[in-house]
Amino acid sequence: MDSRDKDAILKTVPQKGFFGHPKGLSTLFFTEFWERFSYYGMRAILLFYMYYEVTDGGLGIDQTTANSIMAIYGSLVYMSGIIGGWIADRVLGMNRTVFYGGVLIMLGHIILALPGGFTALLVSMLFIVIGTGLLKPNVGGMVGELYSKTDPRRDSGFSIYYMGINMGGFIAPFIVGTIGQTYSFHLGFAIAAIGMFAGLVVYLLSRKKYFGLAGLQVPNPLSGEEKRKTTKIVSLAVIVLAVIGWAGVTGGWLTIERVIFSISILGVIIPTVYFIMMYRSPKTTADERSRLLAYIPLFVAAMMFWAIQEQGSNILATYANERTQLSFAGIEIQSSWFQSLNPLFIVMLAPVFAWLWVKLGDRQPSTPQKFSFGLIFAGLSFIVMIFPAIFNGTESLVSPLWLVLSFFLVVLGELCLSPVGLSASTKLAPAAFAAQMMSLWNLSNASAQAINAQVVRFYSVDTEVIYFGVIGGIAILLGIVLLLLAPKLKRFMRGIN
Repeated sequence: MDSRDKDAILKTVPQKGFFGHPKGLSTLFFTEFWERFSYYGMRAILLFYMYYEVTDGGLGIDQTTANSIMAIYGSLVYMSGIIGGWIADRVLGMNRTVFYGGVLIMLGHIILALPGGFTALLVSMLFIVIGTGLLKPNVGGMVGELYSKTDPRRDSGFSIYYMGINMGGFIAPFIVGTIGQTYSFHLGFAIAAIGMFAGLVVYLLSRKKYFGLAGLQVPNPLSGEEKRKTTKIVSLAVIVLAVIGWAGVTGGWLTIERVIFSISILGVIIPTVYFIMMYRSPKTTADERSRLLAYIPLFVAAMMFWAIQEQGSNILATYANERTQLSFAGIEIQSSWFQSLNPLFIVMLAPVFAWLWVKLGDRQPSTPQKFSFGLIFAGLSFIVMIFPAIFNGTESLVSPLWLVLSFFLVVLGELCLSPVGLSASTKLAPAAFAAQMMSLWNLSNASAQAINAQVVRFYSVDTEVIYFGVIGGIAILLGIVLLLLAPKLKRFMRGIN
């Protein structure tokens, strides 16, 4: 977009009114607060809904399969962001894409709120995956649209927005989780739907007044010929998938296990294709190719980290429900409440890490070193989970403080790795692929969860010590290797720290 067009758009955005920030930030703050409330609330009880017996209000799915479905679901949510970014850039613009994404998410939760069985579960997942892919990357992009690139409030605005994400994620398990586990899973999903509805109401009532023209433009609109070609390709893809699905289900060969395995393979293939495409492009310079090579170990490290962090919503959720004492200091605990620990610790510790990096200045660790610390903390978060079984065996319930410690350690790792990874992705990206590099970073999480869909099958009470020990040990070993390679990677980064 021409800088003059950008300046003209910014003049239509009210620049004061929300703690000294553009008024539109309040709209995006509360929209994302309610979207995360609905998503994390749903996620806090979804695993239990899948594997609880039908007599207990669940679907009676095998616990191992349920854990795999949770992992593949998370993977697809991150993969769908690629589609959401493309639609905003080429068809709708960010403003409208966010709204339609919210509508699809709400519909997905409404479907879950109805007693429709396993088929309804799959349909709801489809709606939520596509809806989140439309909303999630673009609502963050809308925050950037409210500021000029030189506005000193910009970083602070993103910090306030990030607080909205984590506040929604923190509160949701206490409300949706308690209602879902105490009264009815479907009632819990209904509360999640109401949360997304509240977000849409906030968005609709204030977007025209507070956004001005921000997010309405389509940066790279499809030409007439491109629209016709895209419509044909999408229509053909939908028909082919529908025919394969129908034939597979009626023929009995398209099982949920095979679908999960296929998506797991895609989780590895897609980022590999991305790397090859960028590396071999004539638009990529020699220095940029060197930086891409440096980025590969960081990407692998991020995959390993997210493979552990994302198990908080399946394996550790199962552990909380099956292996943990759900009473502490006279308080009865719901197993879904443990899902609030991650956003709670992030809200508490993010300012500390931000202060620390500023305080250290030029003496702060390099990007590869921070990644290695993130991996080591993630590995330790799994290593600590072997001690309850070593001390007391696997027959007795364990103190909830073990899970609290595990979540605390992995958040320390997340704050070393996640914001640094976002920054590294922008700094190491070839100029011609700046946007795709951010999609690639998100794919590190998608790929991790796609692989997790196979890994979680090895977890059981009997394999608990080996499971946590091996995965945690691999993460720590990779962290040490990355630490040793850090000086060499820094040279490949060609002046980027």
